[in-house]
Amino acid sequence: MDKRDKMMFTAGSVLLLLTAALQVTARQSGEFATWYAHHVYPVLVGVIGRISGLVSFSVVELGLYGLAVGGVIYVAVHIRKPWRLCAGTVLLCGGLLFSYTVNCGINYHAMPFSAYAGIETGMYSTEELRELCEYLLEQVNETVEDGADLHYKDDRAGWKAEGVSAMRRAGSQFACLGGYYPQPKEVAVSQILSVQQLCGVYAPFTIEANFNGDMPDYNIPHTICHELSHLKGFMREDEANFIGYLACISSEHPAFRYSGYLTGWVYAGNALAKADREAYLELRQQLDTRAEQDLMENNAFWDRYEGRVAEVSNQWNDTYLKMNRQDDGVKSYGRMVDLMLAYNRQNSLKK
Repeated sequence: MDKRDKMMFTAGSVLLLLTAALQVTARQSGEFATWYAHHVYPVLVGVIGRISGLVSFSVVELGLYGLAVGGVIYVAVHIRKPWRLCAGTVLLCGGLLFSYTVNCGINYHAMPFSAYAGIETGMYSTEELRELCEYLLEQVNETVEDGADLHYKDDRAGWKAEGVSAMRRAGSQFACLGGYYPQPKEVAVSQILSVQQLCGVYAPFTIEANFNGDMPDYNIPHTICHELSHLKGFMREDEANFIGYLACISSEHPAFRYSGYLTGWVYAGNALAKADREAYLELRQQLDTRAEQDLMENNAFWDRYEGRVAEVSNQWNDTYLKMNRQDDGVKSYGRMVDLMLAYNRQNSLKK
């Protein structure tokens, strides 16, 4: 091992040790994680997010392609130098894990959005769930007239800009959502996300909100706001879904309001179907045919990508969530309904 190899190995080892220390501290101290997520992380968003936001394409997507090609070339060039390969691997892993931790990992252990917003979840009756579904159904049927006729590919720039505007508007209601947001970005090869059955992804290495531009239109506004919510330090998927819902329904853009209400209806409706299927079927019959068609097209789109890749992706996502203390794994997405119920109850009490 020559001097260069030792420097690379040492630097990578130091980054790995720092990563471990930060992860342990965040997991042991929610106060530290909360302080970090809302004092240090915003600075990183303001710096790294602004830099990556200077270009319209997804920096992390291009970086991943470059990393793959560069990795093959690096191995080919240093195939006869095992210490160089080892040192390079340690440095790469240390850099990536440290970047992930400071730009994302610590935030998983911070105080949740519900605590900042004063939204207290609890026990709810089936009747309350039905009332929420009735409200969402009514809103879907009101917004479908204008929202369903708008298409993302006809106004890509406008929809991305509205995602930021919707989040800022939500920030006027909840201060923890206020401040700077970079523009969300459609990945160039959206099929990569489709085969993994992913609507979007937050890129911690470049602090970007990326989304799948190929999926049905009604999914896109909510996904944009969902991914942008992670840039405020809120990493829990159930809360990101809820924040996306709040941002969309507060938007003045018809497609965003429609997306928010229809997404909310899907989650709440699925919960009602399990609790009282007869009540769910009765309400489902009242859903506007255009919204029904959107849901059918959405199911058909994702069905095309069912397969081993999607299964592995889902298993990995489930494991990833559990590693970050979202113990229900992918089931944590369903807790969005509790947040909607709590929000609906609190708003009803204020009237």
